[in-house]
Amino acid sequence: YSLSKTFHAKFPKKNDPKNLSLKVPLSQTIAVIGAGAVGAGTAWHLSELGHQVILVDPKLNKPIKRSGMLSGTSASLGILMGNTFGRSNGRGWRLRRESMDLWPNWIEKLNTPDQFIKIERPIIQLATSEKEAFTMQKLSQERAKFGLELLSEKHLKSIRSEWPQTIFEGLISHQDGRIDPITLLASLLFALKKQKVEQLEQSVIYLERLSNRPGYRWKVYLADGNSFKADLVIICTAMGTQPLLKLLGHNYELEPILGQAVEIKLKHNLSDWPAVLRTNGINLVPQNKNHILIGATLEPGIKPNPLDQNNMLKIEGNAPDWLKSAEIKNQWFGLRSRPKDQPAPLLKNLEPGLILATGHYRNGILLTPSTAKWVELQISNHQDR
Repeated sequence: YSLSKTFHAKFPKKNDPKNLSLKVPLSQTIAVIGAGAVGAGTAWHLSELGHQVILVDPKLNKPIKRSGMLSGTSASLGILMGNTFGRSNGRGWRLRRESMDLWPNWIEKLNTPDQFIKIERPIIQLATSEKEAFTMQKLSQERAKFGLELLSEKHLKSIRSEWPQTIFEGLISHQDGRIDPITLLASLLFALKKQKVEQLEQSVIYLERLSNRPGYRWKVYLADGNSFKADLVIICTAMGTQPLLKLLGHNYELEPILGQAVEIKLKHNLSDWPAVLRTNGINLVPQNKNHILIGATLEPGIKPNPLDQNNMLKIEGNAPDWLKSAEIKNQWFGLRSRPKDQPAPLLKNLEPGLILATGHYRNGILLTPSTAKWVELQISNHQDR
């Protein structure tokens, strides 16, 4: 049978006066394809606005096991580098600033006694060259109001003998930090259930245009043979994006970028570590006193290289002694999608009722709130047509 026959009977018609509100737009049926942080976050945000959302992903509600090859949010370390972005203007900076402003409110709304999200702060970056140190000096001067502070070489040596060694300065970002990706996904899915958002554990195999006029513009076909109609379709499915778009005549190429992560156990406890320590493009994230996650994006490719992992664990030759004797307890590899020949992320209003919000590369969790806000604006524009 067609899913649309049963789904639409559950809700009042979208032009029913009872659906109208001064605070939210006219309710529409919206399909969100992809349930990583961006997809699930966008679905939740749109449901909060009063829309009838259907979230579709073949891995919905399946437990995340951090081993082997993973993708998207499940592979992420959840690092929020919003205020240390290199540029001070343009779309990338605006998206980061908006997300950092929105995250506290999102966390407050999503938190429950059983699902508690927090931003683990701060992030400290260690410079590995004079050029990087100069950039950090400049950022600390320009963005003191955003919580950036320069740590001198003398300061670093006097208080952080356990950190990877550097002869250059460091930068502390008091407002940036980390959100645990697994906790975030669990919280979003719990919030979606409370909002009674339809969640379909299926793959989307085809999108059919029905009309260019307002109303049900799209039909979504699923791998199990079912289908449903929607006013709008939001594509947030990373590497699954290209096949869907090509069938519709849109060509946006996304390339896979590989990351590696390991969980290590130390022989002794570490003291007074930041939430994230970053050096040589490598992130060190404490889990407790003697467990640390170490991860880096090692681009490009889809096949893990043991030499890359070895170099990562050596911190490019700057590893402290305790790391050299640590035991690897777990490891996984992650594929991210990066737009080819275009800036990340891909935020495109492709045609009436079809919106693309994917290809976030390293910043899916960071940019989840600002992406959802951008989609909200596109839907508002769509309603005016």
